[in-house]
Amino acid sequence: MPNRRTSALQLAALALAAATLVAPAAHAQTWPTKPVRLVVPLTPGSGADIVARALAKKLQETWGQTVVVDNKPGAGGQIGTRDVIGATDGHTFLVQSSSHAVNPALYKSLPYDVTVDLIDVALLATTPYVMVASSGGPYKSVKLVVDAAKAKPEGEPFASAGVGTSTHLTAELFAQRAGVKMIHIPFKGSPDAIQDVAGQRSVFYMAPLPTVGGMLKDGKLSAIAVTSAQRAASLPAVPTIAESGYADFAALLWFGLWAPASTPAAVVAKISADINQALASAEIKEHYARTGNDARPMAPAEFARFVREEIETNKRLVRNAGIPQQ
Repeated sequence: MPNRRTSALQLAALALAAATLVAPAAHAQTWPTKPVRLVVPLTPGSGADIVARALAKKLQETWGQTVVVDNKPGAGGQIGTRDVIGATDGHTFLVQSSSHAVNPALYKSLPYDVTVDLIDVALLATTPYVMVASSGGPYKSVKLVVDAAKAKPEGEPFASAGVGTSTHLTAELFAQRAGVKMIHIPFKGSPDAIQDVAGQRSVFYMAPLPTVGGMLKDGKLSAIAVTSAQRAASLPAVPTIAESGYADFAALLWFGLWAPASTPAAVVAKISADINQALASAEIKEHYARTGNDARPMAPAEFARFVREEIETNKRLVRNAGIPQQ
């Protein structure tokens, strides 16, 4: 029969185990304990920036702490992503577009592994790309864009928000489907690419819908087609690329939130739950809808599977498009 000393040691061990289990949960209940930083590795005004700022305002109300959006563009999103991976304060997170799942395909080697150094927390929203052209130019339909490209053996120019960005790959996917050669003109973000097209220096830009809504309303840009399977609710008169002669063509831009790998599981669960609650609110749904986004709540495990599937899809696209790895 165990003596009193043995029993005491066993009870102490059980108490320690219970405390170990309770501590993370208790920490999650009190989190956040200071201001939260959402790092967007893209320029202000980009799709991810628009999504992050609306979410930050809502989460600030939920958490009772300041939630700051910090833009750190550069190197295809690598600068901001490295910042988040290296953060040790427990209150710094990444809000990025689907370019997050492009970089593993585009670069021969990254200074991090997105599937190891980051935790997939939540899908935030999706939106179609809009093929936009200058409202004063000749390109009013997909057919006219394709005809112009076929008329020039060297190809017509298209703008993108940078080499390997989702705006680049979606345009490459379109060129593949249309069977045309086009000249890629990369910029450092959506604003510069939009200005290039508005000035008729490039034929089109596959713009994330939220970034061009204002210029479409002002008549500075013309919407040629959307990349979603169905027409966009905010642009009901604009046909899809599938309707324009390329059946089954569909591509969506998506935005997500990631945490450093060191983030406790209980905190990740709390953040995910709070984000999904925010995405389900009428306020966020309406705000996202006004900017051309659809709120898309998703649990961390499902989001992790989604991200890995997107990475593999992009690897195939980069190979098929003949885009040299950087």
